[in-house]
Amino acid sequence: MGLKAGIVGLPNVGKSTLFNAVSNSAKAQASNYRFCTIEPNIGLVDVPDSRLSKLAELVVPDRIVPTQIEIVDIAGLVRGASKGEGLGNKFLGNIREVDAIIHVIRCFEDENVLRDEGAINPVSDKEIIDTELQLKDLESVDKKIQRTEKMARTDPKMKAELEVLLRCKAHLEQGKSIRGLDLSKEDKAAVADLFLLTEKPVLYVANVDEASMHTGNKFSEALKASVANENAQVIIMNNNIEAQIAEMEDPADRELFMEEYKMTEPALNRLIRSTYKLLNLYTYFTAGVQEVRAWTIHEGWKAPQAASVIHTDFEKGFIKAEVIGYDDYIQFGSESAARDAGKLRIEGKEYIVKDGDVMHFRFNV
Repeated sequence: MGLKAGIVGLPNVGKSTLFNAVSNSAKAQASNYRFCTIEPNIGLVDVPDSRLSKLAELVVPDRIVPTQIEIVDIAGLVRGASKGEGLGNKFLGNIREVDAIIHVIRCFEDENVLRDEGAINPVSDKEIIDTELQLKDLESVDKKIQRTEKMARTDPKMKAELEVLLRCKAHLEQGKSIRGLDLSKEDKAAVADLFLLTEKPVLYVANVDEASMHTGNKFSEALKASVANENAQVIIMNNNIEAQIAEMEDPADRELFMEEYKMTEPALNRLIRSTYKLLNLYTYFTAGVQEVRAWTIHEGWKAPQAASVIHTDFEKGFIKAEVIGYDDYIQFGSESAARDAGKLRIEGKEYIVKDGDVMHFRFNV
């Protein structure tokens, strides 16, 4: 589906280290100087899902194919980026292309890691990024207001659009992000062409020291408090530890390493699952002897739309879908057993796919 989440933050907060850990197809250079990552690095990331493994245990397929999302590592932003400071224009252009933002914030002290902004202050760091994005959005909204005002005098549709733009402007001028404005679907259409930066959903990563990776620290607590009204999630992790885990090819070594750090799973798994959820994505499965596979769809998609991610012909020629709920499949142990128990349903074009459905599509070529 080409969905992307962009890793952003100030320079030297651990963005590229995190990218190195999550990406299984690309590695960004992680160095201790500004603008190390100039061109955005893009990596495909497997979405951890225990349901896929459990289905595979029952079916014993030739291969297992997880679903993936794209993670983009974007150049570090500095104060004044909205006016072109540093690599501001490049940063803002790259972030405009992603669907969600993973905002990495430094929550550790280390005199060996350079910092331009003085003492460690995660709240201030967050506000710097917020302000730059808000200023850029304000510029975009102002330009469209100027184009719309004249037409709004005679066109009711443009008048309604202008009202939405003016609401957005007032909100941004208060130092608030558009995602907090709760725009309706109709209102969002008025600003859709602006691809507003502060409308994108955000997940915060508190990059802490090793001693704080399980409990957090005063910096991560301050960050949590500052985003409490945003209804946003904060993931606490040590990016260096996560990068080390990701580099280990031997599963036994990985398990031993995590056991030493009292970890039941990499924190990256939580991060990737949370990012997936942030994008309002669902997973459905196909299960056969050739492969057990996870497929990504948007929450609320109907069966023909879900079929289209396998092949567009599946949507065009859709007849019906055979559906078994994940829990039923696991309970009865196979498709045939679930069918015999009356748990296989035949669904039509209006069926809204549920997260975890195991599906088989019937279609005309």
